Amino acid sequence: MTEMSDPGWLWLAKGAGAVAGSAISLAYILPQGRREAAVRFAVGVVCGLVFGGAAGVKVAAELGIDRLLGAAEMMMMGAAVASLCAWWALGLLMRAFEGSRVGKLIDRRKGADHDA
Repeated sequence: MTEMSDPGWLWLAKGAGAVAGSAISLAYILPQGRREAAVRFAVGVVCGLVFGGAAGVKVAAELGIDRLLGAAEMMMMGAAVASLCAWWALGLLMRAFEGSRVGKLIDRRKGADHDA
């Protein structure tokens, strides 16, 4: 049996945290359709994978538990936090664009998605 290397465990932990964070974010605010659910899930996973390491280190340092956690635990925690926060940040951006030209284009696009 082959043992997984440290980077392999870190990527696995980061991926698990990203998927968990995305799933939780979908449960908080239910998507309007399958397409929205898929996009939100994908955005959460990607953000968790990209920002998970830095977010984990920052959260652990802010909580004062950085010396108590291993690298895999920090990666998983950070990926889940980054994944959860991704959709909230996008929601804020969408609200900022409401009423603007970009917002009208997005609303028009949503209407076309519901017709299909």
